[in-house]
Amino acid sequence: MASNFGLKSLVILALTLAVFVQGSLGGITCENLNKYTCAFAVASSGKRCVLEKHVDRSGEEAYVCRTSDIEADKVTDWVESDQCIEACGLDRKSLGISSDSLLECGFTRKLCSTQCYNGCPNIIDLYFSLAAGEGVFLPKLCEAQKGDARREMAEIRSSGFVAPGPVSGVNHVKYRVAPAVAPSSA
Repeated sequence: MASNFGLKSLVILALTLAVFVQGSLGGITCENLNKYTCAFAVASSGKRCVLEKHVDRSGEEAYVCRTSDIEADKVTDWVESDQCIEACGLDRKSLGISSDSLLECGFTRKLCSTQCYNGCPNIIDLYFSLAAGEGVFLPKLCEAQKGDARREMAEIRSSGFVAPGPVSGVNHVKYRVAPAVAPSSA
């Protein structure tokens, strides 16, 4: 009976230590990353890391890595490789997280390249979400890179809604406006 209690205590102690050791040794915390590893990283919590630049009163710049509110899909504990940064046309010192780069044909061409699209799932996941936030389906955008990419870019710039052109055969109505009369004081 005493040995059974000792065995249970030992198992409980081992599990407790395993949880604490994993939490303290393993896992990425955005706030512990430097400016060369922060951008495009994903913390152990599944939240994306974001690089911020602060300028103090003396004009000195300081880079800080913070945890964003944006969650990665199926990716945790990830610092993006230099190969993917280069293949996808990204910059290690990118500040913030923005969909603006999707408007640049050169960037989109690299993002949609076979090397990036098939080899860098973390980056594709990020830009898939950013494109979706703009009402654009990333695979469709990449397909447009093979064809008329300019039209697809125009749709993104206008938030996915392109105004229709003029329609022939429409009768325009002309209105006559009567002059406004000032109210009388009588």
